[in-house]
Amino acid sequence: MERLIYKYLSKLHQQGLADKEKVTFIALDAELFTNKPLREELLELSKLFEVMNINSILFSEPSEPYKSIINELTEENYLDQIIRPQFKDYKKNNSETIELDRITPLDCETRTFLHDIPVIKNFSFSSIAQALSIRKSAIIKNHGIIAYGTITPEQAYISYSSTCFAAFVKYFLDALNYFEYCSLKKINPNKRFLEAFKKIVQYLLNSGLIGETQNRTFKDILSCLLTNREKDYQFSASVSSNPQNEQDVINAILDTGKAVVKYRLVDSYFGNISYIFEDKIYISQTGSSMDELEGCIDAVSLDGSSSIGITSSSELSTHKNIYYKTGYNAILHGHPLFSVIMSMYCSYRNCQYFANRRICHIGCKEERLIYNIPIVSGEIGTGSKGIVNTVPLAIKYSGGVIVYGHGVFTSGKDNFYKPLSLLLDIEKICQREYFRRINDYIKLDIKHLFQCQLDTV
Repeated sequence: MERLIYKYLSKLHQQGLADKEKVTFIALDAELFTNKPLREELLELSKLFEVMNINSILFSEPSEPYKSIINELTEENYLDQIIRPQFKDYKKNNSETIELDRITPLDCETRTFLHDIPVIKNFSFSSIAQALSIRKSAIIKNHGIIAYGTITPEQAYISYSSTCFAAFVKYFLDALNYFEYCSLKKINPNKRFLEAFKKIVQYLLNSGLIGETQNRTFKDILSCLLTNREKDYQFSASVSSNPQNEQDVINAILDTGKAVVKYRLVDSYFGNISYIFEDKIYISQTGSSMDELEGCIDAVSLDGSSSIGITSSSELSTHKNIYYKTGYNAILHGHPLFSVIMSMYCSYRNCQYFANRRICHIGCKEERLIYNIPIVSGEIGTGSKGIVNTVPLAIKYSGGVIVYGHGVFTSGKDNFYKPLSLLLDIEKICQREYFRRINDYIKLDIKHLFQCQLDTV
């Protein structure tokens, strides 16, 4: 247990989610183990083991920019000053909002995994226990994020990471919609919110979450996307080489998965990867971490003659359908932050779904592009509105597709060079497009904050 605790402490630090010294892990094995002495408020957390069937608790103040983002989302006047004004002309209430005691982002991860995020106003045992009895994690206002695991500390880490991801996506999408609203109405943005936004963006730049990718400018990236020419990324040999046997396939998947995490193109355990070789599709298992795929790759017969696929990614059918309809045999799926944000941003304010965004991910019929990359709707799974139908058709000509609220699929033939480089490029252009729009909407001298995103074409 102690080894696992320190493993996830390192992961939290490496992925910029929390400083090690601010993290409290409490785990129950043969006896209670903690990574630091429990004093004062932290003693309250240990009582959770008496009322919940859990084996671990993770509590920490998140690192920047997540700390300031969560502070903004839980600020007392955020709902009335930032969210509601945009929807006052509509009869329906926007369902992507902040209630008194919860945050409800509408990205795919939150819809399917977290549902919503409780906000606890006071650090008290009863409030924490009540919130965690219905959700995997919660925000304790002005303190941090708390999450638990029922079997392993990994579950607590996943919930903590997913909460950071959800808060990030919601905040930056809210900001973009709000600044657009202010521009359309010709009103000045809320001064306090604007100043906080600028500070958060500076934290973002300092953290390395945005910026140049392997020293490639936006002009370079756009040229590659529009001409389909080869890129000049430097990846490991197994990522760029064509596998010759089963072990080569496994090595390529392992190294590509590690690269996806290294470049922060996926959070916690979300995302998946596959490669079709001979008569099998080699695909990551459901719930597996992309940087720890050893022993978590299934070799599933394409003809359906094996039951091995029962443990495979929930998007196995989508991967197979991409192969059948396009011939692409190297397929990658990640959840890059700004790709998810831009997929959910829509300027069609007269759309029937604008005031009730809960059905956009399955009901949107608009043809949208970011440069030549399509954005499609679709649910996880194989239904008539599932991504198994929408993604393969859209990815055929571009090699990449953004799914509403659900990240990016990229594909290529024979190796993972194109899927990985395209995933990096799509996230880069989504970052650039986001800050270009922000710069247009708020009309203030903040260009220096976004200079790395506003290089001219």
